[in-house]
Amino acid sequence: MSYQIDPREWQIVEGCRKNDRLAQKSLYDRYKDSMYTTIFRMLGDEDEAADALQEGFIQTFKSVHQFQGNSSLGAWIKVIMIRAAIKKQRKVVPMKSLDDLSTAQEPKVISWDENLTGEYLEKAIRQLPQGYKNVFLLIEVEGYKHDEVAEMLQISPGTSKSQLYHSKRMLQKLLQELMY
Repeated sequence: MSYQIDPREWQIVEGCRKNDRLAQKSLYDRYKDSMYTTIFRMLGDEDEAADALQEGFIQTFKSVHQFQGNSSLGAWIKVIMIRAAIKKQRKVVPMKSLDDLSTAQEPKVISWDENLTGEYLEKAIRQLPQGYKNVFLLIEVEGYKHDEVAEMLQISPGTSKSQLYHSKRMLQKLLQELMY
């Protein structure tokens, strides 16, 4: 059973399949802000995020003939954008392995009181090692499942679960340092 895509979006998809520049601009305008936000969270750098966004849309336009409507158009594009961000990350900085981080001290449990703001959380997330940050953002912010994240990041579902666990523990420690 197919996802019910908006007829207007189907028109845009069909236009993009025909290399119609107005349809491509419409698709870009419709999704650029939300996709940039996702990419920026992963990369943490405006220039890198802008480059990844551009590369992601180029790939979207090249691959639009593969879109079958099994998900929303936005969800399909988001996967392409996440892959573009991951590709950009791999060019910039190699991801740290879990072994590199296994010596971190266990954080104390902190209370989530009124001192916790979005600003503190953003700062802490930016300090996570890239692999932890990717898994945390994709699962906790974007709402993907471990199997989906594993496929996108080319890791096992067990690694995804482990990195999410460790990212949360590290976030607790980072938040404690930032807040107190």
